[in-house]
Amino acid sequence: MKMLLDHNLSPRLIGRLADIFADSSHVTYHALDEADDFVVWQFAYDNGFTLVTKDSDFYDLSLLRGFPPKVIWLRIGNCTTSAIEELLRAYQQEISLFEADLEAGTLALQ
Repeated sequence: MKMLLDHNLSPRLIGRLADIFADSSHVTYHALDEADDFVVWQFAYDNGFTLVTKDSDFYDLSLLRGFPPKVIWLRIGNCTTSAIEELLRAYQQEISLFEADLEAGTLALQ
């Protein structure tokens, strides 16, 4: 799965999750760390990424515009990068099922 991590998530997650989400990237690697949400949304769409964010704005965009891109919304508040890594690892199977589901556009994890 190609995940694009939003600016509110640490770029260190890319390396820490490379064993299970090898094709993932971070907005900073594409000079999008200060871009408008719609620009990030369009980049994810154009490049086949699933957006991973703690920001409800991408969930709202998904409701308004549909998908792709799909959105994984991490509803966990302030926490460490390790806690986010643990969450994504714990839900690896659910994330894979979500990616394969042609009718699902958002997945909320907490």
